[in-house]
Amino acid sequence: MSYTYEWLSEEKLSLKRVDGEGKVSSIPADPGNRDYDEFLSSGATAEEYVAPEPPAPPTPAEKLAAAGLTVDELKELLGL
Repeated sequence: MSYTYEWLSEEKLSLKRVDGEGKVSSIPADPGNRDYDEFLSSGATAEEYVAPEPPAPPTPAEKLAAAGLTVDELKELLGL
């Protein structure tokens, strides 16, 4: 079976392995791990880790919703 590999962190402590059917496995980068040993002996390479984009900051409406307030409730609270 063929696999694709990708590092899961900059520290290269574990690999993401995906098989041809899309099944995903996490493999610790430990020489005692048989899957990691198979990766090393296969000559396969892993894609470098790419950090995810940071989430967009919440909008004022999202901040209010997270606080459990509506715009009208906030206006009332502030006496506006």
